[in-house]
Amino acid sequence: MSNDDHTESLRAAERRLQAAQLASDVAALGELLDDAGRFTGPDGRLYSKDDDLDAHRTGHQVLTGLKEEDLRVFATAHTGVTWFLGTLEGSVGGQPLRARMRYTRTWTRDRAGWKIIAAHATFVTE
Repeated sequence: MSNDDHTESLRAAERRLQAAQLASDVAALGELLDDAGRFTGPDGRLYSKDDDLDAHRTGHQVLTGLKEEDLRVFATAHTGVTWFLGTLEGSVGGQPLRARMRYTRTWTRDRAGWKIIAAHATFVTE
């Protein structure tokens, strides 16, 4: 498989992730998040896979809109990084959310496919 093919398969995984987030599809998210993964939220706190899945399962985090402005992808045979820039709409903890966000995600790939092992989210203010 060429690097272009790795890049396209990772781009597809990122898009599956976005669709799963928008639908709060806990099963699909469970497949895309590594069990040992850790995620830095925009509040600076570290979250686990279980934290992320619980936020969707319980309705603590609900996305009603996700508009991608830019997506950059780097991938090799077993490792990749995605840089997402876009606007999210919905609610967190019952409070309305509309924010422009940047996500940097580190992915690993095995026979089961791409999984996120680390991610960082930040609000973009400009």
